[in-house]
This record gives sequence, C-alpha cells and structure tokens, in this order.
Amino acid sequence: MTVNDPVLAPTKGGTIDLVGERASSGAASLQAIGVSAWFGDHLVLENVSLGMRAGEVTALIGPSGCGKSTFIRMLNRMHELIPGASLAGQVLLDGVDIYGEGQRPIDTRRRIGMVFQKPNPFPAMSIRGNVLSGLKLSGRRIRNADDIVERALRQAELWKEVRNRLNAPAGGLSGGQQQRLCIARALAVQPAVLLMDEPCSALDPTSTRRIEDTMNDIVKDVTIVIVTHNMQQAQRVSHRCAFFNVDEGKPGGIVEVGPTSKIFGNPDDPRTSDYVAGRFG
Repeated sequence: MTVNDPVLAPTKGGTIDLVGERASSGAASLQAIGVSAWFGDHLVLENVSLGMRAGEVTALIGPSGCGKSTFIRMLNRMHELIPGASLAGQVLLDGVDIYGEGQRPIDTRRRIGMVFQKPNPFPAMSIRGNVLSGLKLSGRRIRNADDIVERALRQAELWKEVRNRLNAPAGGLSGGQQQRLCIARALAVQPAVLLMDEPCSALDPTSTRRIEDTMNDIVKDVTIVIVTHNMQQAQRVSHRCAFFNVDEGKPGGIVEVGPTSKIFGNPDDPRTSDYVAGRFG
C-alpha cells in the first residue's frame, strides 16, 4: 500500500480515508498504518491507522491517557528514545517508511519537526542563535543566516517583536514568545511536517491566538498535526480531527476520524458526540 492509494484502511474502532495526492507546496503527506506502542510489556496504543493530508491541519483529540502524545511522538521517531519503549507498524512520509531500513532518525526529525507543550528554547542562547540551532545540530551548512532568521521569525509571527533584540537571551522572552520562538526554530529547518503537542496549553488567550494565526499562515507550506484538549481550538484551526479514546484495561485507539465540521456537528459514534459536547473527558 502506498501513501497515494485511495483506499480505506482499518483502524481500531472504524475506518478512515487515507492521504490523497501531495500538495503542490513543500508540505508532505503523513500516514500511520497499523501502529502499536508499548512501554515495557504494557500495550498503550493498538493498531492505529491515520492519514494526515499534505497542507492541512489534523487535530488529535480525546481524554488524557488515550495515547495521543504517544502517537504523535511515533510520527518522528521520538517514541523510540524512551527506555523500554517499542512499537510496530509503519509511518509513511510521502510514501516512504520512516522506520524502514536505511532511514536515519536525524533525517526524519529534520523533515518532521516537533513543538512541545512546554516551550524549550535554549534560555542563555540568543534569539538569533535559537532560530539557527536546529540547522546547526542537523549538520547543515548555513548560508544567508540573516535571511533564514527573519523568514522563520516572520512565519512564527515574532519578527516585529524581537527584530531589534536578536542578540538578547531567549530566556528574557515571555512564555508565548518563547513558544513562537520554538516554532521559528522548527520552521528554520524547513520541515515538511510540523507536530505540535498541546502547544498552547500553558499560554494566555492572546498568545494562543497568535500561535493559531501562525498555524493558519504556514499550513499551506507545512503539514500540521496538533494534539489539543481545547475543543474550540480544534474547531478553529483543523481541517480534520481524529478522536482517540481508551476503555479501562485496554490500549488506546481511534474511535472516529473525519472532517472537523462532521466530528463536531454530526459524528457517527456516540462516544465522539459525548466527548466534543463535554459530557466526559
């Protein structure tokens, strides 16, 4: 099965339609096929398939502990960094399995960037240095550094706020600015996919709005997958939603996936309806 196969693939709790053609921009399609995850002997996620379309925002929603963060970390090979963790299945980036033979994790993480729940800039490093740090860590030669810094900061809606203090320590920025700096750092590498694990959970409404504006601006060039517990945010920013859930004593999985308007307006599964309406979770 390739990433462009117009077929339905089984997933825990139902079926999903998989990724179609790659967008004309730099965004790439991402597809998980039958993925499962363990921590030691504990199966936490079972047989999950999900297509994440190029140039769109896919939101992962569901109660805590259902495997959303584990799943998103499997999408750029961060799950395997956890001692005792293991996985099964395939993750295809434009049709190529990132876990396939000869695929290097560092190359995968360059093409599939990650922004975490808590901002994690290098606080003593300058704002400018933070933006360029991802490029340096990946061993890439940096040309036109000033242009790269400006472009990435503009994409992250941060340029106007910091352009006159690029050499100041990043630790002096507010929490929302630090999160946008982390987005700029990820974008400087020019990834095809950007994963965001609850990027606004610790931020005020104004900072949240700015990050959502950033997502809307960049999604034509970068496929976005976001984990969020904010149902209003999922409705505002995403094209499609995947609802994860877990039953007591069982591993997590996907209950339902579809266009955001359908998931929130007319879902097929009553559990989805109950969750988005706030009746549990």
